[in-house]
Amino acid sequence: MAKAKTTKKAAPKAKKAAKPKSSAKSSASKATKIRAKAGGAGHKGYEALVKLADHPLVADLLAVGAMAAVAAIATDKDGKLGVKGRTTSKAVKAAGTAAAAAIGKRLLDEFQGIKKSAKKSAPKKIAKKA
Repeated sequence: MAKAKTTKKAAPKAKKAAKPKSSAKSSASKATKIRAKAGGAGHKGYEALVKLADHPLVADLLAVGAMAAVAAIATDKDGKLGVKGRTTSKAVKAAGTAAAAAIGKRLLDEFQGIKKSAKKSAPKKIAKKA
């Protein structure tokens, strides 16, 4: 007699722990906490930005950059960078480049002035007599 085939069932796999479904109430409170943290951080950043903008050097750098950008757009009136009578992306890029160059030059001049004044006010070394 032939044996009848039997099928073995695979061993049951361990089930993962089911996560409890979060209610709308708990997710809303999480969102509120996140917003409260972000809101507080935003005010601190704003206050720091205002203090930075009040510095005379920063105000001077912004003025120099703005003047260079306006000058770059004004010199493009002949339309060599785009359509005459319209500010194109090329003109805006040229204005940004001019502003960055002017700000960089102004910063370098400022640091050179600081270096010169530091050298003048540095205490002179007294040579020892032998």
